[in-house]
Amino acid sequence: MRQMDQEQRLDYIVDALKTDSVLYRDMEVRPGDRRRVMRSLMNIRMPKPLPAGFLEIQDEFLREEAREKGILGLEDIPDVQEQYGSSIPFGDRISIWQGDITRLQVDAIVNAANSRMLGCFVPCHGCIDNAIHSAAGLGLREACRRYMDEKRREEPDYEEPVGRAVLTPGFCLPCKYVIHTVGPVVGMRLTEELRQDLRNCYYSCMAAAAERGIRSIAFCCISTGEFHFPNDEAAGIAVDTAAEFLEQRQTAFDRIIFNVFKDVDRKLYEGLLS
Repeated sequence: MRQMDQEQRLDYIVDALKTDSVLYRDMEVRPGDRRRVMRSLMNIRMPKPLPAGFLEIQDEFLREEAREKGILGLEDIPDVQEQYGSSIPFGDRISIWQGDITRLQVDAIVNAANSRMLGCFVPCHGCIDNAIHSAAGLGLREACRRYMDEKRREEPDYEEPVGRAVLTPGFCLPCKYVIHTVGPVVGMRLTEELRQDLRNCYYSCMAAAAERGIRSIAFCCISTGEFHFPNDEAAGIAVDTAAEFLEQRQTAFDRIIFNVFKDVDRKLYEGLLS
């Protein structure tokens, strides 16, 4: 296959996704809209076989895009002991970092998934599930489909339960793995059962990571967005569960990163950890 630059790769991906779509095959795309259209067509595409050669070009494009965004390793993210002078237990192994979780070159990042486990199908939606699937590429949705197909052979109506952890490769992300967990949805009121469900999410992710030999893990703020878990209580549960896990298994992780996007979450975690 001939070498392409990023513009040529983008043109190829958009054309391939349009050709693959019944509804949008004849859509005209303005040059300035190509990146947004690519993400939108990726987001809405149901898992099915991909055109020959597509993944190779998609992966080249997304990996180069990740490099352009800037990849951050553990050496770029201070722990709370270093950053805030924190004296909390395990402060040399816990970090707060505000920004795009898809830039992190850690062993695993955590995705707040939904029970269908196929990613977000709303074009360019702002949820973490959409961001991770968009940056990882369509290989991630295909891996999730295979997982769900296997589960539905035994249980046709299977939906992923709240509080468990499912590992997939990171595909085009800088991380090695994505750990998917379905968080609790808060309706009219927050109950103790929902609090326990969120604890289970954090604990299951750490247990699954430790079992796989994963040494660094970055958590998003599970359930605080579309699932409406109160930010302050969610932060407290996340920190307490991580501390409990490290107390039980002190050598399990080199680093646990609490990745936040909003200022309100950064301030909450700083209040708990600094």
